[in-house]
Order: sequence, then structure tokens, then C-alpha cells
Amino acid sequence: MTAEPDMTTIRTDIQKRAQSAIFQYAFFRWESALVIALTLVLFFLVPRPFPWWPRYGWLILGAAGLAAIIYSSLTDADSNARVVLRLFQEQFDPGRIRDRELRKDVETALEYQRRIEMQVRDQKRTLIRERLEDTANQLSNWVSNMYALALRLDSYRRDDLLKQQRDTLPQEIGGLAEQRKVASNPTVQAQLDQVLASKRQQWQTLRDLDDRMTQASLQLEQSLTALATVYSKIQLIDAQSVESGRTERLQQDIQEQVARLGDLVSSINEVYTYQDA
Repeated sequence: MTAEPDMTTIRTDIQKRAQSAIFQYAFFRWESALVIALTLVLFFLVPRPFPWWPRYGWLILGAAGLAAIIYSSLTDADSNARVVLRLFQEQFDPGRIRDRELRKDVETALEYQRRIEMQVRDQKRTLIRERLEDTANQLSNWVSNMYALALRLDSYRRDDLLKQQRDTLPQEIGGLAEQRKVASNPTVQAQLDQVLASKRQQWQTLRDLDDRMTQASLQLEQSLTALATVYSKIQLIDAQSVESGRTERLQQDIQEQVARLGDLVSSINEVYTYQDA
């Protein structure tokens, strides 16, 4: 069974990795390479183009140009959000999900996550940005729980042994019941009763699992719809909505979704051994 990530550190860890990745991207982008190369060429070939030009003037100018490029990369909301999305996709890899419908749901959830990250980074007002940061942290847990649920549904839908049990158990139970009707030996009767009880318990457990997974599938769809609604609401957050308490109510709604999904994943773990193929 694959260990699930710690919910309290998901977004924080990914943001740290994103900052490092964005800095590396900024330093190694072609504009940075051009500035460094041009600076070195001018430093060695034209060290003092003017009498008043300082000896290290080109190096200072080149460093300033490189700093400007790095700063623009670090503050570009779209690029930052894309890097965060890529890191989310690495941690919550949709490619691990073989079911096309479930994989599409996860990809859609990750896209909402990317766009919300852009909203956070684009926000200039400190108070609103802080509230959006809190919301984004909760949404990371939401997406993580959706991913965990999708993995279990995917494994369940591909479980050939469960399919075989659905096909054979009713016939086995019927056949054993017929044998019990005609059996006259008390010892054989007792053994048949034990096997029948075991088979019926197995069938009931399988039906309970099927019901739980049907619930999980419906909950995943509902969660995706709710995530779309939350994304729409985030577009409308402004200073007035912060003061009116709308953001607190929005965060409460998100917490309820996270808790509901987490409880469902835990309940599935109790009745189904998830295998990450």
C-alpha cells in the first residue's frame, strides 16, 4: 500500500520545491545565458569603453540584468503557478490512474489548483492574499484526498479477483444450499452450514464494498463539482467579502469537503486493501 502524504505539509513542501525550481529556471533561461555571455565578452574585450567607466562596470551591469531576469521569473504569477502544478502532478501523478474518467477528474482538480495558485500570487492586497493562502492550503488537502480516492476507485475497478467473486459466489452459494437440502449425514450438514455461512458472509462483504465504492464514485463527482464552485467563488473575493466573513464561510465549506473525503478514504481502507499497481 502506498503511504499517503502528510496533509499539513503538502502545499508548504511543494512551494519550497517550486521556489527552488523557479530559481533554477530563471538562472538557466536563455536570456540569463545571453546576459552572462555578453557581460563576459564586454568585460574582456571592452573593459573600459569610457575613461570614467569603472573597471568592473560590465560585471555590475550584468549582475543587475541577471537579477532583473531572476526577479521577473520569481514574480511571474503564471509561470509560478505552472511550476506548482507540475510539482503537484509529480506528487499526485494522474498517469498512475488507468481509468480514463478518474484520470480526467484528477487532471481537472489539478487545473483548478493551478488557477487558484495564480489567484493567490496575483493578489496585491496583503489581507486578501493571506486569506487566499489559507484557502489554497485547504484546497491542497482537498485535491490530495480526491487523488487518494481516485487511486482506490481505479484499483477497485481493475480488480479481477473481485469480478470473479461477483460471478461465482452466487452460483457457489446456490449449489451449496441445494447440497444442504439433500444431505442426511449430520456431520456433512454441519460442515455445509459452516461453508454456507462463510460464503454468505463473503458475499455480503463484497456487496458492502460495492456499495461503498459506488458512494465513493458519487462523492468524487460531487467533490469535483464543489471544487468548481469554490473556484468561481474565489474569483469574487475582494476586501468587502473578507470583511463580511464570506471567506470564513468558504473555508468552512472546504474543511467539510476535506473531512468528508478523508473519512471516506479511511472507511474504504478498512474494507479494501488498496494496491498501487
